[in-house]
Amino acid sequence: MNPTKGLVDFHCHLDLYPDHSVAIRDAEEAEIFTLAVTTTPRAWPRNHELTLRTRYVRAALGLHPQLVAEHENELELWDQYVAETRYIGEVGLDAGPRFFKSLDAQKRVFQHILQQCAQAGDKIITVHSVRAVKAVLDLIEANLPSERGKIVLHWFTGTKNEAKRASELGCYFSLNAGMLSNAKHIPMVLTIPLERILTETDGPFTRTGDRPSQPTDVANVVEELARLYGLPTSNMVNLIRNNLKALLSA
Repeated sequence: MNPTKGLVDFHCHLDLYPDHSVAIRDAEEAEIFTLAVTTTPRAWPRNHELTLRTRYVRAALGLHPQLVAEHENELELWDQYVAETRYIGEVGLDAGPRFFKSLDAQKRVFQHILQQCAQAGDKIITVHSVRAVKAVLDLIEANLPSERGKIVLHWFTGTKNEAKRASELGCYFSLNAGMLSNAKHIPMVLTIPLERILTETDGPFTRTGDRPSQPTDVANVVEELARLYGLPTSNMVNLIRNNLKALLSA
């Protein structure tokens, strides 16, 4: 029996591994439901091509907030591709010191993306919110009614109150090993409703041991969540898979 079958890696940059096609093949063979996010619209065609026939891997159309300063002019290209996928990401806001100067442009881009998703309906969006949770939630609330699309907050590091607000807005949360290894985030994580939890690696930006994390390493996240909630690992696997099914059928 495949020990990773049915696990969920809802945020992974498969096109940033040394061999993109091999990374997709490995996730597919491991039977891990993997969302391959992109960082610019120019990356979309190749990601789309490689995931047209995969059962477990889906590609998302993104415009990463950290790249908006250089790539805002690709928003028209994003608009051209958006009808080709249900999945959007990585998008959002980053108000960290390195990217704060482009925050106004990031807000323009994120608002446009949310409005286009609301118009299209039925999109699932994986969202970056570093040091910008309130602004992200404000834009979601103003531009994406919950019946017009679904948000998954990736690597969420907001407060307990912000997590509660996000839950009330209908958001899901994709949790990774980096979040769970930081003790200060645990009280917030424990406020997230169990039915809104998904898992991710954010590979290759995270590491497992001395190498970049891969989708199979999401098993470690599941085990840590099971320990945190006092559940058998098999129960946590089923819970996360059922959460994914609920998200996809919403």
